[in-house]
Amino acid sequence: MTRTSPEPKLQRPPAERRYADELAKLTADDTAPRPPGWAMSLQAARTFIVGDDKLGIARKFVGDPSLIDRALVTLATNRGLMLVGDPGTAKSLLSELIAAAVSGDSTLTIQGGAATTEDQIAYSWNYSLLVSEGPTRRALVPAPLHQGMAEGRVVRFEEITRCPLEVQDSLLSPLSDRVLAVPELEGSDGMVFAREGFNIIATANTRDRGVNEMSAALKRRFNFETVFPIGDFDTELALVEAEAAAALERSGVPVPPSRDVLEVLVHVFRDLRSADGSGDRMQSVMSTAEAVSVAHAVGIKAWYLRGGEAAAGDIVDCMAGAAAKDNAEDLARLRRYLEQRAPKRKGRHWQDLHQARNLLPG
Repeated sequence: MTRTSPEPKLQRPPAERRYADELAKLTADDTAPRPPGWAMSLQAARTFIVGDDKLGIARKFVGDPSLIDRALVTLATNRGLMLVGDPGTAKSLLSELIAAAVSGDSTLTIQGGAATTEDQIAYSWNYSLLVSEGPTRRALVPAPLHQGMAEGRVVRFEEITRCPLEVQDSLLSPLSDRVLAVPELEGSDGMVFAREGFNIIATANTRDRGVNEMSAALKRRFNFETVFPIGDFDTELALVEAEAAAALERSGVPVPPSRDVLEVLVHVFRDLRSADGSGDRMQSVMSTAEAVSVAHAVGIKAWYLRGGEAAAGDIVDCMAGAAAKDNAEDLARLRRYLEQRAPKRKGRHWQDLHQARNLLPG
């Protein structure tokens, strides 16, 4: 008898796979009008992102629902959507969720960076076929922009301001004229006209804006929406708790950090990113996403190294890398916070945090 090996688990499946049941339910029950080329209506897409307890749809993005409304309306027009904000404010997650709702596919993604080229955005060539046949449709290798326009799907462009200006401006014709030229090909293959449903969602960190500032012409083709950090402590704590538990489960850890430990962690992050005049505000990114990452590391350390539950003291050891990676002076700020402010908080976990300050390097 032939044995079939189990399907390997993905570390992070795309949104359309993680929430396939919810997407199928919303699509099946969707009777509202849909924009041309969309997989579902604006109302259903909004419900998919913000959630609905009565329908059994989980909330996936914590933020202002009106932001979701404006983003979806933008994508239903011929203007691109630009999500800007501090690092770790879930811009990429939001773009992924919107793409999954609108197109049923969030994988047409361009990751911006200093090494990103136009070939990685639009198209490249199979060089073996190019040499043997010349520039033919069979030799062309479509990149996300080519695929998105030809198939009528949303394309995600992450960290667009990290790309050189000439690479960014390759989006001008697709966004304005909705056409992509392939000058190497003749006839109808030499022009790709965007099908209904195509649009672009780009993201940019406010700390990176100015690295390669966008041209005025490209800015005019986007609607800009700012994604703000979570303002409410309880909301942020609930998000960190849920995301850390899910990450630890994927890592084989059955015991998530206790709520008391997570409360300390979220308080620390909120204190260190606030401008309260204490002088302890970190230059490094102390975002909700970083808090989830630290909570994940705390749970891993406690389970795999001690075989027990996490303690508040584990936070110090796991925060060192998050604090020092952008600015070495932040390590001193973190030490000062642990020495001077942590002891003023009441509770055993805060005392544990204070006692663990010597775990910091240096």
